[in-house]
Amino acid sequence: MRKATAGWIIAGALLTGSAALADTEACKSVRLSDLGWTDIGPTNATAMTLLSALGYEATQNLLALDVTFVSMQRGDIDIFQGNWRPFQDVQYKQFFDDGSVVALDQNLEGAKYTLAVPKYVSDAGVNSFDDLAAHADQFGKKIYAIEPGSNQPLLDMVAANRHGLGDWTIVESSEAGMLAQVDRAEAKKDWIAFLGWQPHPMNVNHAMTYLSGGDVEFGPNFGGATVHTLARKGYTEACPNVAKLFSQLVYNIDFENAGMQMVMGDGMEFPAAVKAMLAKQPQLLDAWLKDVTTLDGQPGLPAVKAALGL
Repeated sequence: MRKATAGWIIAGALLTGSAALADTEACKSVRLSDLGWTDIGPTNATAMTLLSALGYEATQNLLALDVTFVSMQRGDIDIFQGNWRPFQDVQYKQFFDDGSVVALDQNLEGAKYTLAVPKYVSDAGVNSFDDLAAHADQFGKKIYAIEPGSNQPLLDMVAANRHGLGDWTIVESSEAGMLAQVDRAEAKKDWIAFLGWQPHPMNVNHAMTYLSGGDVEFGPNFGGATVHTLARKGYTEACPNVAKLFSQLVYNIDFENAGMQMVMGDGMEFPAAVKAMLAKQPQLLDAWLKDVTTLDGQPGLPAVKAALGL
């Protein structure tokens, strides 16, 4: 965890007490970043559902991770719910240091993010980053990853020739493209190394093993991570009611996995999946909407429950 900065302290002071939470009409439009990651799907859809019921108009823009930080620095994006720590804090340290982004709160714990292989590959002896190079021919000296801007730890690993992988290629595409490649490899029992993370339905849909030994690249405990919500500089002061909501939107692994599975497994759209999940867990709304109002200053919780039919 990063130590609290002056910006964080100011943000915290602005987010306490309901008296200071009046938003102006200028706050009606709320701009979210969407990386195209499935795990951001349920969180963004949840936020957009709540904001709509509160009288706001939320939109999401599909952006690469590096473009997200630059867009927040420029004031073009208001909120980002996918700040995975610790690796993003290292990779994008300059944006935290210059105050371009402000952390509102941790929205998820128990996440992890590192390289993985199919179980039949780990059963054959590949269980660590250091095992990869000995089987270079079987892997084709390739590691499959997601969109450009999200894979810097792997690119740095190759550039530094760590784990003997200096002549390997990081194949960058997208989450969907990478997982399609995993599907093709598994169908033929071909060997493949790819970027894996939790929460995500891949952990249910694939028999996979996370590789040890990637502490330099992704941190200890198989890239154990927490996920945080960021706001652009000045947003908590300008729109304290929305910032209050996002500071209290705390999810859990089961909630996110359930939402992703409804979409990827059952063919639902994310807004419908969110409504279905909240119908089963309406108690989540009590904490999320504590001291949050509608845009016109009315109590937020009853407005949201009425909109959801709860």
